[in-house]
Amino acid sequence: MQSERFEIQCTWDGGALAASEFARIDVRMSSDLHLSIEASYHDDPAPDVPPGMTEALWNYEVVEFFLVGMRERYLEIELGPHGHHLGLVLAGRRNVVERGIPIEYSVERSGSRWRGEARLSLGWLPADIRSANAYSIHGKGRSRRYLAAHPVPGSAPDFHRLEHFAPTSLAR
Repeated sequence: MQSERFEIQCTWDGGALAASEFARIDVRMSSDLHLSIEASYHDDPAPDVPPGMTEALWNYEVVEFFLVGMRERYLEIELGPHGHHLGLVLAGRRNVVERGIPIEYSVERSGSRWRGEARLSLGWLPADIRSANAYSIHGKGRSRRYLAAHPVPGSAPDFHRLEHFAPTSLAR
């Protein structure tokens, strides 16, 4: 079994964070891909749809995980504190080729923290995994916060700057 931890402890561009905003994703690969999330709960409004697969989840409180393989093929997984999730396969930056990937997902909120457990088939992973990154988003309007495990510098938050992702030991 392969595993790696991603600690979200800075803003999208590398700025400092208070410990109260930290998040963590533990990734394990064996017979499936398993993500364990622990994150600050900011009590943002939930999407207006029942828990489950939810389009445009990045517009809500969410933790995201990206795995990048050859030729900019990558997997994006988004998990929210209210039971919503989204899985995308992309071929080239922002070029979605598969959406609504089946994800088994459960979540539990307690006070100012939430925990999520997600599982999906290894068949959705890109070939020759090279790099990864993790993010957390919360807040509304001018208070919106974009946080990262590995900064993605630029003039505005953009989580698809694949060249700034960190090498990963995860491989299928």
